[in-house]
Amino acid sequence: MRMTWDDLTMLHWRYEPEEVQRLLPDGLTVETFDGSAWVGLIPFQMRVDLPVMPAMKSILHFPETNVRTYVTGKSNNPGVYFWSLEASSLPAVVTARGSYQVPYFWADMSIEKTDAQGRAIDRPLVEGDHISYASARKWPQPTPASSLVSVTVGEPYADGQQGPLDRFLTARWALYGDLWKWRSYAKMYHEPWPLHFATVDSYDDELVAATGLTEPENPPLVHFSPGVNVRCGRPQRG
Repeated sequence: MRMTWDDLTMLHWRYEPEEVQRLLPDGLTVETFDGSAWVGLIPFQMRVDLPVMPAMKSILHFPETNVRTYVTGKSNNPGVYFWSLEASSLPAVVTARGSYQVPYFWADMSIEKTDAQGRAIDRPLVEGDHISYASARKWPQPTPASSLVSVTVGEPYADGQQGPLDRFLTARWALYGDLWKWRSYAKMYHEPWPLHFATVDSYDDELVAATGLTEPENPPLVHFSPGVNVRCGRPQRG
């Protein structure tokens, strides 16, 4: 399966490793950086490309928001573990839950892009532009769970400007799924994220707390990316 992840914002918070570990399934171990576990709230625009299917934008092009952390499995391979993934396409939710064993939720969602003067735009975002994401979960439980995030895009990272933490949070090319006692592992193939600095204008989020984590107290670390093209491998036993 080929996808494009566009207009993506990453908000990350530090957590105590023990708090994150207690919410992970057996067989997965939280990864840490600088003594902390990291939890991400990641809203973006998903575009799925299925070669044998027509371009059904209402089904295959949709906003998505995920809550995730970083783990290793029994084989010690690093990857992403998702507590939740909101999507506005119900067929995508049902398909992903059955194939990759990841907890997709159906939600009302929108993405709005404006320039520095507040005018709506439909072009790649540049420094000074704004992007806002809205999500309200519809199915399944727990509901309600909503998220509102608005950021201002900053300048792109220059060559060599990304530090070890930037790479720890973004250089991830695999996911772990969880269905009862089954652990799945799937590789993701894409170029490194082209990152921009970004500033949070506002956020009001219930998705992180819906996982069972405590509410974040400190401001998040923020990245923005115009996006990458992704090829998703077949799930295998993790």
